[in-house]
Amino acid sequence: MLKSNLDKVFNQIKDGNNLGEPISLVGASKTMSVEVINQAISLGLKIVAENKVQEFRLKTEKIIGGTQHFIGHLQTNKAKYLVGRVDLIHSVDSIKLAEEIDRLAKNRNVIQDVLVEINCGGELSKSGFDLSTASPYIEEIINKFDNVKVKGLMTMLPNSDDKEHLTLLCQKMRALYDDLKKKHSNFCYLSMGMSNDYLIAIKNGSNMIRLGRTIFGERNYGDNV
Repeated sequence: MLKSNLDKVFNQIKDGNNLGEPISLVGASKTMSVEVINQAISLGLKIVAENKVQEFRLKTEKIIGGTQHFIGHLQTNKAKYLVGRVDLIHSVDSIKLAEEIDRLAKNRNVIQDVLVEINCGGELSKSGFDLSTASPYIEEIINKFDNVKVKGLMTMLPNSDDKEHLTLLCQKMRALYDDLKKKHSNFCYLSMGMSNDYLIAIKNGSNMIRLGRTIFGERNYGDNV
């Protein structure tokens, strides 16, 4: 199942997004065992990512090959477990968090790559900067913190069957990304699209998708180490 799932996604993204950009596939490995994660890497998955800091800490040393990201909500007091240990933090949703990541990165003499999280649907249940007012906050993070390198944007689309609404949100996210990319050469990732909506996302400018059950199947909430 794992191989057929991955082969299907690889085929879907082989030609890139609607702009011809290559698409980075991130395997959202929440609740998956290390054995399953390593099997996926052996089958060609290059990036895996956890949603919870505790799970990352339990698994990280046992993962063989691949690149590790963090894609979940990150509390400021838990950033110390990730800075310098993950290649990319997708979920910087406040100036306070960026400041703490920068402080830790300075102390550890590293540059931490991050994405700034945008709440594109204005949902109260989700974190991130509001889409319409995000630009000055992103500029502040870029200009103020020397040990944080902003590589792009991340968003979670609303859980909706309204494809036109999702398309419009994707296009707005892409417009914000393009505007910032013109000014900041480090910008290279628009992380947008999960199992429910990744095909819409890649048709509208996403160049990084985060897939869990599409790759791994239904979650296993038993032993995940």
